[in-house]
Amino acid sequence: MTKELLKIGPTEIEVTFKAIKNLHLSVHPPDGRVTISSPDFYDLEKVKIYAASKWGWIKREQEKIISQARETPRQYITQESHYLFGKRYLLEVIQAPKNRVVKKANKLQLLVKAADDVSLKNKTLYQFYRKELRKRLDVVVKQYSTIMDVEVPQYGIRAMKTKWGSCANDKNYLWFNIELAKKPLECIEYIVVHELIHLLERNHNKNFVMLMNRYLPNWRVQKKVLNELPL
Repeated sequence: MTKELLKIGPTEIEVTFKAIKNLHLSVHPPDGRVTISSPDFYDLEKVKIYAASKWGWIKREQEKIISQARETPRQYITQESHYLFGKRYLLEVIQAPKNRVVKKANKLQLLVKAADDVSLKNKTLYQFYRKELRKRLDVVVKQYSTIMDVEVPQYGIRAMKTKWGSCANDKNYLWFNIELAKKPLECIEYIVVHELIHLLERNHNKNFVMLMNRYLPNWRVQKKVLNELPL
């Protein structure tokens, strides 16, 4: 597998050459980054011609991503809106001896040693998100691993700029974006199934789509919901 960089107008495109049969073009949130996966028997000039032929589509996708709603920067103050699994909660900041989050019916109580420390409040809330997301993922990953008859993989949770998840086939290991903790449960289900299927099919080809249709028939709806939520 090798990587090259080509430029069309102001846009740089990352090209990865690997052992596949077809070209795969993607535009990624949150900034409209463009990538192409190419068969290793193509040369860069052929890929550039292909990219140029798709230029109109690339620009439309980039415009959609750039114009998509974005979360406003969080200040971590009382009465600020935060989300857990698609549900809106109001934050209540409380100075306390121990850093933790308590979930109420419609409120997240953020207990911190220093109520004016934004970094501490961010860290404490995201520790809570990590814990809650792991509890959900434990259930869904095991459920669909059993359905697909694959070994239950290990997985990690981390901040990811351009992906909701990733799969390391050779290590039987999955990564999930911690921001999924804010998204509806059906969106998390879609990402889990997507990454598990990569254990069976590495590429986004016809076989991958067939497997998605088999194991999660409404995956396109869930993908649309996730992609239209604020970045």
